[in-house]
Amino acid sequence: MEMKATLLFVASLSLMASGSALANADLAKAKNCMSCHSVDNKILGPAFKDVAKKYAGDKTAEAKLATKVVKGGSGVWGAIPMPANAQVSEAEAKTLVKWVLSLK
Repeated sequence: MEMKATLLFVASLSLMASGSALANADLAKAKNCMSCHSVDNKILGPAFKDVAKKYAGDKTAEAKLATKVVKGGSGVWGAIPMPANAQVSEAEAKTLVKWVLSLK
C-alpha cells in the first residue's frame, strides 16, 4: 500500500509540473510571445531554450528578463530589438520568465 501511495504522489507531482509548464506555454501564446519566439527554434527572437542556456546560473536573470519582457530591450541577441509588451503585467512577466528559465 505504501508503494502505491508513493507512486501516486510522484505521478501527481509530475502531472502538476507538466500542467504548470503547459499553462505557462499557454500564457506565452496568449501574450503573443510565440509570434517572435518558439521553445526550440529561433524565429525573430531567440529560442526560449537558448535563453535558458544563456542565463543558467545567473541569479539576476529572472528580474532582468522580466523587466525586459515588459519594457523591451535590444542588443543582447542581435540587431532586432524586443518591443515593449504593455499587455503583460509584471506578475505575468515573472511567470513567463520562470517558465523560460526552467526549459532544458
